[in-house]
Amino acid sequence: MSTTSSTPSTVPAQLQEIVEDFQALSEPERLELLLEFSRSLPPLPARLADHPELLEQVVECQSPLFLTVEVGDAPEHLVELFFSAPPEAPTTRGFAGVLHEGLNGLPAEVILAVPADVPDRLGLTRAITPLRMRGMSAMLGRIKRQVAGLVAPTGTEA
Repeated sequence: MSTTSSTPSTVPAQLQEIVEDFQALSEPERLELLLEFSRSLPPLPARLADHPELLEQVVECQSPLFLTVEVGDAPEHLVELFFSAPPEAPTTRGFAGVLHEGLNGLPAEVILAVPADVPDRLGLTRAITPLRMRGMSAMLGRIKRQVAGLVAPTGTEA
């Protein structure tokens, strides 16, 4: 079994930059940066806001968070991410903001290769409860699962 055709688990440059920004800060500053990401999360476009049934709830999040992805046509299969979380849930919104800024617009193949431990790399595990951290990990898992479901693996088309 050769794996030379598959992409190794790597963190895309724009997400790696965010991780490094968090790592360069003290814990209180990391929380402030997370709050900034919560404020920068874009609202849903009307076509999704008017149809919440098109979004999947991430039940592992302590606050209500819904997401969906759209995948563009081949060859790149560029991915657009959409999140809905209430303003009174800044931690959840912050995690969504990090993932949006770090992954939105990237090719599906790149997103599918993102390692599952990226949330832990932000350096928030002592400042944020494990339950909340699990919510961010679940968001990343849902994104990857939805992307995988929308993109047929190469070589399987007849």
